[in-house]
Amino acid sequence: MRKILVTGGAGFIGANFVHYWMAHHPGDRMVVMDALTYAGNVQTLKTLFDNPAFRFVKGNICNTELVELLLREEGIDTIVHFAAESHVDRSIAGPDAFIETNIIGTHSLLKAARAVWLADPHNPLPHRFHHVSTDEVYGTLSPTDPAFTEETAYAPNSPYSASKAASDHLVRAYLHTYGLQVTTSNCSNNYGYYHFPEKLIPLCLTNILDGKPLPIYGDGKQIRDWLFVEDHCRGIELVLEKGVVGETYNIGGVNEWQNIDIVNLLCNLLDREFEADVVLSKRYPASPYSRGLSAKSLITYVTDRAGHDRRYAVGTDKIRSELGYYPHETFETGIAKTIKWYLANESWWRPLKKG
Repeated sequence: MRKILVTGGAGFIGANFVHYWMAHHPGDRMVVMDALTYAGNVQTLKTLFDNPAFRFVKGNICNTELVELLLREEGIDTIVHFAAESHVDRSIAGPDAFIETNIIGTHSLLKAARAVWLADPHNPLPHRFHHVSTDEVYGTLSPTDPAFTEETAYAPNSPYSASKAASDHLVRAYLHTYGLQVTTSNCSNNYGYYHFPEKLIPLCLTNILDGKPLPIYGDGKQIRDWLFVEDHCRGIELVLEKGVVGETYNIGGVNEWQNIDIVNLLCNLLDREFEADVVLSKRYPASPYSRGLSAKSLITYVTDRAGHDRRYAVGTDKIRSELGYYPHETFETGIAKTIKWYLANESWWRPLKKG
């Protein structure tokens, strides 16, 4: 039986991991800590509140004393660290919050874990600290470059990716300096349920429903590798169960798309949904289809993001060969599930669009 502390567990990937883990490991204890900033939504976890194996704590990872208290009080043996500021645009406009949460917050967790788990260096408590990071720490690729591997040198290009790179290095340092039992995973772009609607896919989905512009940076030909969020959760599960302490594992979808192609696909799929279900036009009268237009009529090109990385792609050879990982969802099945989820869960995303 694991006793797990999940940081950032009310955010997009963290909440999906919490739901996934509790469904697949019902005998484990799950404690979620989240500061509930703009992207954290406790309603995402509401179906778990009556489960005696679940506990939610509102708190900031920079509060080292609170983290220590939780580790001791709950007998935590595993930390899965998702908590992070993650939107590149926000990091460009205001990098301070990214330094505070992603670097200082990660160090706070590491200090607390060391204080509790390594209090007796001759007899440390069994433990694991898993750090969830991003492919953006590796920088950018040309269209013909091979995908990033775990050996790729770090070359972050935004305040966000630089802060995540720093946190990755801190985690590694706590292994080599203090003996903390750590693993790290670097993932590609996630999509799926409970995705805060400022990111590309949920932004476009919800803007199509509301008849709002679909902003495309520059020429829209930036390339990203897309990973269904539940496949990411499966990857982390494998790292926790089979991963080697001190190792880093890239988790990707092996699914590269240009941004403009993603947007065009979403437009086509939403048009088909409206064509197949006449009720949708009544629910979303501002949508293009309801006004006799294609969703593509909303595409609007805007000035490119400062320092915009051209391409990300992560190779999955290591996690596949060593841990047996592979994505369960194709992009076709994953995006279909995502669209149906957003259509069925307007009560979740609608308040976030007003924020």
